[in-house]
Amino acid sequence: MAQAVLRPPVRGPTFIRLLARLTATDLAPPGPSLPDRLGRWLDWKHALALAAALDVRPTEPGATATAPDDLHAECAQARQTLTAAIKGDPLLAGTTPAPAEPDYTAFRQLCLGRQRATQATVGRLRGKLRDALATWPGMAPLAEVDAAMEAVLTPREHVLLARVPELLGQRFERLRAAGDASTTWLDNFRRDMRSVLLAELDLRFQPVDALLAALRTS
Repeated sequence: MAQAVLRPPVRGPTFIRLLARLTATDLAPPGPSLPDRLGRWLDWKHALALAAALDVRPTEPGATATAPDDLHAECAQARQTLTAAIKGDPLLAGTTPAPAEPDYTAFRQLCLGRQRATQATVGRLRGKLRDALATWPGMAPLAEVDAAMEAVLTPREHVLLARVPELLGQRFERLRAAGDASTTWLDNFRRDMRSVLLAELDLRFQPVDALLAALRTS
């Protein structure tokens, strides 16, 4: 009797594990460690910028420094707004009538729009948090390091996350092919897509959360 082949468990953030499960993607085995990969990704310009960031001298708190509580509230509100936009979108909530032959195009545009909104918000918040950290004792080097690392990692992040709409499209087609005349499969896809977008939001906010934590301890 043939036995089902068990896929090895996927390790990593919820976002990665969720995508792997929904798309039945076989991930490559773990490669070099993060420090080794960073060493390969850093060109000489990035290396100089990172070295300069590590040499930044700590500063005294400025008179116009933004209070950590205010920044925490602003970041929390921004995250809540993005979360509500995903959860409350009519297309994902199923509050709009489903067409006779559902198409992935509208879902793709929604995914791209949510990604752009999250990217813009995270970039703006990281900049404000770095400006705040630069005015607090001992935190200026961290602000410079974050700016240097953002320059290195953001292009790679864009390339990798640009695959999300494609992978969701594959999930859409697979569910549609296996579904029946009802719209149950479409409801399942809406739930899956909502979960992926929320997990991606959490992933993108990790640098913001880290800078907030540093600001709270400064």
